[in-house]
Amino acid sequence: MANEDQTPRRRASLEVLRAEAADELSVLVHERLRAGEDPWEFMDDLPSVDELVVYLLRAENIAADGGSRPNASRHYRVLRQIAIDYPPLTRAVWSLLGDANTHRRWDPTVRAEAG
Repeated sequence: MANEDQTPRRRASLEVLRAEAADELSVLVHERLRAGEDPWEFMDDLPSVDELVVYLLRAENIAADGGSRPNASRHYRVLRQIAIDYPPLTRAVWSLLGDANTHRRWDPTVRAEAG
């Protein structure tokens, strides 16, 4: 029975996850607009709905593992498993695994610059 409790489970359908992520994204946009930021300057920095879903699922996996930040290989395995569990998110997963998004502050693959 203990094995069943430790098995990660899908928390909701992809449609529900996308709806939650879209709501969260709209709140982020609203907050930044209310703070006086120019949408032309910040919209490219925000994740897409599918990217946000991937990171929400990743965060659940991290929380289930005691909250420790994953190393690079675990990060890869977790994202790969998300792509397997939710095939429509595969494109978002693979784009997040690449180096293309390292300019975004929220991306865990951002490389810290020596300063």
